[in-house]
Amino acid sequence: MRLIISLLFVFVFFQFSNAQSTSKTGSLADLAFTEGKWIANVQDRTIEATWLPAKGDNIVGFFRMTNGGKPTIFELLVYEQTEQGPVSLVKHFASGLIGQEEIDKPVKHKWIESGTGRVVFEKEGDPVRVLYEKRSADNFVISLGKPQDGKWIYTSLFDFKRVK
Repeated sequence: MRLIISLLFVFVFFQFSNAQSTSKTGSLADLAFTEGKWIANVQDRTIEATWLPAKGDNIVGFFRMTNGGKPTIFELLVYEQTEQGPVSLVKHFASGLIGQEEIDKPVKHKWIESGTGRVVFEKEGDPVRVLYEKRSADNFVISLGKPQDGKWIYTSLFDFKRVK
């Protein structure tokens, strides 16, 4: 009986120690499914996007949105690894590469959670979340979330298909 109690104690202690040392932060690897060239169509707009593979402590992505073949917006995305998890930094540009944010103030989203094929960021200073969700090897969706009745409600923004 003592042996069983001793083993149970060791097991519980080990599990508790393991749980305490497990990292609760995301990593750039959580975003690996975005790597590559993608396309999405929303009504009469086409969004072409590319995410480069992680290198060092960052991932770079960019996209072009067109309407009737004319550019309406360009976006530069940088994901940087921090001790708290990835941070998403975004800059928007109109045609003519006219910046939409102040030159030294990107739109910043902090990492909230991630799991297999799923990463959630929250906009700094605004209760808006951005969900990246892998649906298959050749499909992922970006959705916007807003709090409603104590939970987050997500609306699909871009349904990307891999360009082969």
